[in-house]
Amino acid sequence: MLEQQEAESPERTRSSSLVTDVVLYTLARFGMLAVAIAALMLFGVPLLVAAAVAVVLVMPLSMLVFGTLRRRVASGMAERAAERRARRDELRAQLRGDRDADES
Repeated sequence: MLEQQEAESPERTRSSSLVTDVVLYTLARFGMLAVAIAALMLFGVPLLVAAAVAVVLVMPLSMLVFGTLRRRVASGMAERAAERRARRDELRAQLRGDRDADES
């Protein structure tokens, strides 16, 4: 039981790191959107028009400005997908009888 908890600890750390990265990236993009909307409204642009223009401007700009954070999120998601794929393949092998549950 203790070995299983120790094995899950790095996974939880990676998972919490991924969650932190996703939250930071999302907040950064929303923050940039809010700044762009506020800047456009200072020039007298109506709110809805400013929001529409800001969304179009911020989308590609945030990919450039927050590139490092975006890459961390993408690599974290890829690692998580690979881990899930490996666990699923292992489970399928166990269900087929190719591997015993004790061999893991």
